[in-house]
Amino acid sequence: MAYDTDTAADSPPVTDWVHDWDWLDPAWGPNAIDIWNDVREQCPVATTERYGRAFMPVTMEGVKTIAHDTEHYSSIWVNVSRPDAPRTPAPPITSDPPDHQAHRRLLLPSFSPKMIDPLEGEMRSFCRSLIDELDGRATADAAEEYSQHIPVHGICLLLGTPESDADMFRDWLHRSFQLAPRDNSVRLAVAQEMDAYVSEKLAERVAEPADDMLTIIAHAEIDGEPVPDALKRGYVKLQIIAGIDTTWSAIGSGLWHFAQHPDQRARLVAVDDDDMLWKTAIEEVLRYYAPVTMARKVIADTEVSGCPAHAGDQMLLTFPAANHDPEAFERADEFLIDREHNRHVAFGLGIHRCLGSNLARLELTVALQEWLRAFPDYSLDTSRETTWACGQVRGPRNIPVHLNR
Repeated sequence: MAYDTDTAADSPPVTDWVHDWDWLDPAWGPNAIDIWNDVREQCPVATTERYGRAFMPVTMEGVKTIAHDTEHYSSIWVNVSRPDAPRTPAPPITSDPPDHQAHRRLLLPSFSPKMIDPLEGEMRSFCRSLIDELDGRATADAAEEYSQHIPVHGICLLLGTPESDADMFRDWLHRSFQLAPRDNSVRLAVAQEMDAYVSEKLAERVAEPADDMLTIIAHAEIDGEPVPDALKRGYVKLQIIAGIDTTWSAIGSGLWHFAQHPDQRARLVAVDDDDMLWKTAIEEVLRYYAPVTMARKVIADTEVSGCPAHAGDQMLLTFPAANHDPEAFERADEFLIDREHNRHVAFGLGIHRCLGSNLARLELTVALQEWLRAFPDYSLDTSRETTWACGQVRGPRNIPVHLNR
């Protein structure tokens, strides 16, 4: 299908996922795993022209090849969007070598176990406070009333932003992931709103430093030189964009899954929080329901799994599809709560592997443990619809449940 800039926001439904895929199609959210598996049975790489030419590899081999190749692929484009989309830097995720390493080194200490582990007590208290608000209730929405709030709390603690801004953050996330890939005006509006907000917060930390990540960024230097303001804004925007919806989606997927598998739920409830079964269960949630796909811009002619790609094309890094490749995982189509060998790529591969994986794992673990402890017999309310987000971050947005407390 030829790309039409006048009608890009009005896309017809997908009928051929091999030759015309669209990650914003309504079928993607609830059916992405089946889509990737069906595509893989036909070919290792799907294509589309809906956003200009873009490719979607669905094998572990293809995804690994792209993720480790900085000669033919650039991270300047990290999502599949209209080719004329305005894009702003958000290092280190949008930076290439050699600049990438300095940006990553600057932010990495804030996500070390030394910084993240002490947050566990606060995160447990916060989860329990959300659960307390459901006291006496027979039903709830486990996404709207629980999972969506937890990573916001974590990021606000880390950054030093006020949690009263949570609704604004979620609005930015919705527009960025669900609307902006097709609509440049939305992308530009969100970028301007976030730039204004972040500039104000950084100025506050210049005037009044605090013990938080905003202060570290406000005073950031590389090789003795101040980091340009645009890159400082990019650092902060990345934490908001990448640190909230991703973990919210993983938590929600876990809640949705265990609501339908009472046998697995009972096994988890029966063991201590530090039991190995919890560790394997969390990793299997991450493998099976990995929420995040990334992208690269092709900068030199190459090929992936025998499929030619040319400079200027877009390449979707489908980490979740790789996690379901039967060549990479035994019984890949099954959710095995005690899977022993689980080298999943939910947090990415190569130089851009997720900085916040320690925080994400902590939030996912605490959120599921506290919920299952409070509602060991909860179940999915099938009389109401579970809705899913499409696009770059996939996860349930509404999870109606019976609490059965």
